[in-house]
Amino acid sequence: MQENPHVLVIDDDERLRALLRRYLSDNGFMVTTAADAAEARSTLETLVFDLLVVDVMMPGEDGLALTRALRADGNVVPVLMLTARGESEDRIAGLEHGADDYLTKPFEPRELVLRLNAILRRARQPAPAAPEAGEVSLGALVFDAARRELRRGEERVPLTEGETDLLIALARHRDPVEREALASEVGLDGNLRSVDVQVTRLRRKIEDDPRQPRFLLTVRGKGYVLRPG
Repeated sequence: MQENPHVLVIDDDERLRALLRRYLSDNGFMVTTAADAAEARSTLETLVFDLLVVDVMMPGEDGLALTRALRADGNVVPVLMLTARGESEDRIAGLEHGADDYLTKPFEPRELVLRLNAILRRARQPAPAAPEAGEVSLGALVFDAARRELRRGEERVPLTEGETDLLIALARHRDPVEREALASEVGLDGNLRSVDVQVTRLRRKIEDDPRQPRFLLTVRGKGYVLRPG
């Protein structure tokens, strides 16, 4: 039998932490809580989690900085961000820093459960099939699709699961792929904005100048295409 998913809730609001611990526990999750980024880092050193729920506005190191640091360290655990800011730019900033989803406060706890379960479903979906060519050259980088690894020489370049799935999906196609098709292939349920954000994040990792990409190109009216070289 599969164990209940383990979620770490990181929020400086003690009342909210207690509420989410109780509600998520009642809905099949194991729950650990942390009051700030420092406590979260300590907890992550000793426990393995399936999901993180991270508040953006925390004293000291905020949720955006924590998520960005985790991704830079190669930690790819899915992150749902909680934010009191409803503006689209703030939500996009969360995705650009490596979050998988966001939820604006105040929210219904049931919606949080639904979103967490959706993230878990995406994470458990079979990965996109690797392209026929096992390795893709991207300048000084080599992407090994079969091993799901991006390397610069002997150094591994960290990719999130979503970034890896998108890179594999693009590597499988010689022609441009529409955003809708990419969203379907990588399990984003038609979330086209998330596709765009993942592309932006990938460019930062594979391009010398993400503003003038050589490998991951936008084809107007057709979508995205990967041009190895």
